[in-house]
Amino acid sequence: MTDAALPFSFEIVPVTPFQQNCSILRAPSGRAAVIDPGGEPDRILTAAEVMDARIEQIWLTHGHLDHAGGAEAVKRATGASIIGPHREDAFWLDQIEQHWAQFGFRDMGEDCTPDRFLDDGDRLELEGIAFDVLHAPGHTPGHVVIVNKEAKLAFVGDVLFAGSIGRTDFPRGDHQTLINSITQKLWPLGEDMRFVPGHGPMSTFGRERQTNPFVADAVTGYGRADKDAPTFSMSTSIRPKRWM
Repeated sequence: MTDAALPFSFEIVPVTPFQQNCSILRAPSGRAAVIDPGGEPDRILTAAEVMDARIEQIWLTHGHLDHAGGAEAVKRATGASIIGPHREDAFWLDQIEQHWAQFGFRDMGEDCTPDRFLDDGDRLELEGIAFDVLHAPGHTPGHVVIVNKEAKLAFVGDVLFAGSIGRTDFPRGDHQTLINSITQKLWPLGEDMRFVPGHGPMSTFGRERQTNPFVADAVTGYGRADKDAPTFSMSTSIRPKRWM
């Protein structure tokens, strides 16, 4: 995606049977970072070639198989460093091959060893373009969100989706922790912040604060909204989408 207002261009490349949104970020010179190469590394590398992008960094939002399974293959092909997620997700990175095998895809991904873990408040750089790192646990304990404030663009992994939120029924997942991550880490970034989720279409924080049945202001009370507003009252029949 090319936007004259952005200091970089980016393309979303859906990969794996879960159609996970891998993003390729290209600086003006062609230097690039790839976020969450979950699998199908050849597809990712081909997309980068079409963009005339040279992948030098691999950024991981969390350790699930469909987000990190292709990282080692992309590293071998490009020499890029694997950075992230937070070290609390190391146990997920160590089980990628096992988990893909459980889904019947033995060759879809590899266990992953990052060159560097990330902490809340860290900063990533791509040719001088700064990206802030926010630790946002709940879906997984070591999940991070990557934000470029200048572009008003966030890469949120499986924390938040258009119309839904991440699952919390995995080991060390926690629903209230996820809600806190969204309302305390994401919402303060502003309603006009666009985001790329781990699956599905892009949205904005403002839209999700109005319409998301899990984290709309009317549900959470964020911004002193009426928590009892019937439009967004929670129902036992409403569950997060079953993304990984």
